[in-house]
Amino acid sequence: MQKLFSQNIRDLLKVELHRHLDCSVRWSTLVELAPQVGIQLAPTSQGQKDQFLITKPMKDLGSVLGKFLNAQKVLASEEILTRIAFEACEDAYNDGIRLLELRYAPTFIADGHASLDFEKIHRSLTKGVDMAKKKFAMAVGMICIVQRVKPYNIAEKVVDFAIDHKDSFIALDLADNEEGFDPKAFAPLFQKAKKAGLHITVHSGETPNDLAASWVKDSVEILGAERIGHGIQIVRDLNILNFVRDHKIPLEVCPISNYLTQSFETYEAHPIRNLVNSGVLVTINSDDPGVFATTLSDDYEVLHRVHNFSEEDFRRCNQIAFNASFISDQEKARFKQDFFNHG
Repeated sequence: MQKLFSQNIRDLLKVELHRHLDCSVRWSTLVELAPQVGIQLAPTSQGQKDQFLITKPMKDLGSVLGKFLNAQKVLASEEILTRIAFEACEDAYNDGIRLLELRYAPTFIADGHASLDFEKIHRSLTKGVDMAKKKFAMAVGMICIVQRVKPYNIAEKVVDFAIDHKDSFIALDLADNEEGFDPKAFAPLFQKAKKAGLHITVHSGETPNDLAASWVKDSVEILGAERIGHGIQIVRDLNILNFVRDHKIPLEVCPISNYLTQSFETYEAHPIRNLVNSGVLVTINSDDPGVFATTLSDDYEVLHRVHNFSEEDFRRCNQIAFNASFISDQEKARFKQDFFNHG
């Protein structure tokens, strides 16, 4: 990788707030494990990539979410879950990440895996994360995802599970396709979680829809979101952009993901520079690095190449992410000097 000012992009110390653990499976691990769980691999390397990876723009977010289901089939045992959690942390550490928040949907992993319940899934993933934290100098927090496409009674069970495990979950998230799933319906569940002490982040404003900006506002005002996953479509409504800026709601922006899901048609059309210049709190994230065959450094490279992000821009985004992280202040204190040169 080319030199970026004083150092390589990969060597920049980073904070990542938005990374799906269940879509962060290392490619080599995916290919190794697929036959063991009954998945017949395509005969060619390119065919195998076509089975699992998203490396070119899809027509919309729904198409991308459908592709995730192929990789999901590999998440079939406790041992596999522990392995992929450890490897996700290891890969992040090797990419310069020192504060990492990993999120997963218990329902997504459990689907089609009769031997796995929420308890086994969480215990296995937590075990892998704990192994990584002992080996690597990094802080890791876990976020529980509610899938908005599931029935409401399932969402209730997920929220209760997250609350029961708030010692090892730092936050609750609402994810999946926004279109047709108004966030307001989930308000009682998210208010309950917030009252129980969980932080709140919500996937919103990702889909190119005229209502997307209003969904962001609803997620903040009604669901109690302290951060917004993506949120990039607030550029469609100046009043809501100003609302997000004035309420100091950080956005978890995922540039490569937004291009692959066609939230914006080109990297050049991505509004991240506009958001930064408007005073919105922007953080940089990889979203689904396993399925996208990317690293967070790849997102940095795109921003440097296309939007002229400087080392100072990246430092500022990482300081915003450090402050916005739901990881405890006690854990973050070990890394404060690394991200804040003056204290």
